[in-house]
Amino acid sequence: MVSPGALKSTAQDIFASIAHSYERWSRLLSLGQDPRWRAKMVGRLAVTEGGRVLDVAAGTGLVTRLLEARGARVIALDQSAAMLRQARVRGATAVLAAAELLPFADATFDALSLTYLLRYLDDPAAGMRELVRVLRPGGTIGMVEFGRPRGMWRPLWVVYTRLLLPAAGALAGPEWRKTGSFLGPSIDALYRRYPGEGLTGLWREAGLVAIEVERPSLGGGLVMWARKP
Repeated sequence: MVSPGALKSTAQDIFASIAHSYERWSRLLSLGQDPRWRAKMVGRLAVTEGGRVLDVAAGTGLVTRLLEARGARVIALDQSAAMLRQARVRGATAVLAAAELLPFADATFDALSLTYLLRYLDDPAAGMRELVRVLRPGGTIGMVEFGRPRGMWRPLWVVYTRLLLPAAGALAGPEWRKTGSFLGPSIDALYRRYPGEGLTGLWREAGLVAIEVERPSLGGGLVMWARKP
């Protein structure tokens, strides 16, 4: 079993090498699904004109820009300097920091988004509590993560993530082949840790309510929303 700490270290190395091409190849290698999941999450996040939003694990700022298009004042936060450089080039207000230790006061933000984050945290429960800490009462939180299809689609998903994705990634270069090989095991590690409705329970224990879950793309994606009471 791969530990979260090992995943985090591997991810940092990978993201540093793919930051310059991340947006193009993440779209292609997800068969166009990744942008759909991000747009779905942002579309149902309660964001008002001028509202303050923290985009955690912002990467190159894909979600940041979607939020800004809705009139929000967004801070893009990530622990990858290489990814954040790309976000800054695209106009983001960016902060280099870890999600587990946010440099903000309690109840600073009206909304918060996180994208493909929990797999890399040593202590996801503590990480979720820290995210909720900086969210104001009544504020909303949204998340995009990979899912694992069920039933007849599961074998096809396994073939894609373990064989086809690394092979397709190799077409983009050796760094993307490494990314493709890393992805499937990292998703499996998350769901071994939080099987079934484990992620919903994790959010509830962090103090969130009105939790909603959707599994788009035949279950290949996971989008969640909730509110801080």
